[in-house]
Amino acid sequence: MFEPNAGDNYHLRLHRARSVILTDEELVEIRAAQRTFEGAYIRTALGQFSFALVILKIFTSEFYSIGALFAIYGSGILITSLLRRQQGNTQFFSEIGEDGLNQKKFRTSGNVVVVLTALSVAAYACLLGLTLRLGD
Repeated sequence: MFEPNAGDNYHLRLHRARSVILTDEELVEIRAAQRTFEGAYIRTALGQFSFALVILKIFTSEFYSIGALFAIYGSGILITSLLRRQQGNTQFFSEIGEDGLNQKKFRTSGNVVVVLTALSVAAYACLLGLTLRLGD
């Protein structure tokens, strides 16, 4: 996943990833992907952290577990955004295969969606359990 000198394995127009000079169109495409995906995950994580802080500051101690849950959920989304960024950094490059030939490398973000879905379902299941426990 995090290998040293990973930029040597990925190529674009026969240049290594760390020495490539991108065109204006490619820069626009990369910036749009960063705004759309990375920005959305970061904004969502910040929203979860803010909501956790509001719960912890305003409500009584019975709600602290719910505030902690939202803080943990925000941390999970932040880690997921790092995973998405690591995978997104290689989406424009080709990879030199084991046979020594350049291969186009495109990977959808389906695995990130699965991780985020599992994280969300687990967080909302815990939230439901904590909410039901408040009534006792």
